[in-house]
Amino acid sequence: MRLSNLFLSALVLASFSAHAGEKEIRKAFKDKFPGMQISTVSKTPYGGLYEVVADGEAAYATSDGKYLILGNVIDLGTRRNLTSDRNAKLSEINWKALPLEKSIKEVRGNGSRKLAIFSDADCPFCRKLEPELEKLDNVTIYTFLYPVEGLHPDAVPTSKRIWCESDRLKAWKGYMLKGEMPTSKGDCPNPVDETVELGNKLKVRGTPTIILENGQRIPGYLQADKLDKLMTAASRKK
Repeated sequence: MRLSNLFLSALVLASFSAHAGEKEIRKAFKDKFPGMQISTVSKTPYGGLYEVVADGEAAYATSDGKYLILGNVIDLGTRRNLTSDRNAKLSEINWKALPLEKSIKEVRGNGSRKLAIFSDADCPFCRKLEPELEKLDNVTIYTFLYPVEGLHPDAVPTSKRIWCESDRLKAWKGYMLKGEMPTSKGDCPNPVDETVELGNKLKVRGTPTIILENGQRIPGYLQADKLDKLMTAASRKK
């Protein structure tokens, strides 16, 4: 279960043993939330708090170990949301580890900027994103067919049919932009099931999920002008 979901209840404060440090906090989590995987427990430079990272998200425990704190830490001097920045860093994906050969590739202009998208063929916001992508230039787009079967059961066979077309890119665009059904039977070797496994491993929790070449993850729909700026910044920082 996600950390945010687990604690969205009236009891947002959990009692731990007194004078807890890293080991004690880990033990308290294990005792009270045995199904939760703790990645790191480390002391922060603010307020004597400990940062607890579980399931890729950050929460905080007081230095005496008595309380768990959910929410955002804001630096009032810079107005930066330190928790948001930290969670963004935790959610980054290693671009070089992406199996790009299992995606649908499109090159526009010189293709110098890159982005990957986990997209569900029947996701309304994925379809809304496609016209925005058409506005981008000098970009290489890698689309991973990532059907969310629980929400869109037909997206699984549709994705396989799109992959099995002789021109996958044309079939994808035809379906997403014009509603044209692919004509293949979808019975060729395809990476759809592997992509679903990959997305689960990377904790892709919704579609579309956009990944920039510096590893930054952007959940959800984004307009072309904002995405264009983010891609340019990402290509400089890679």
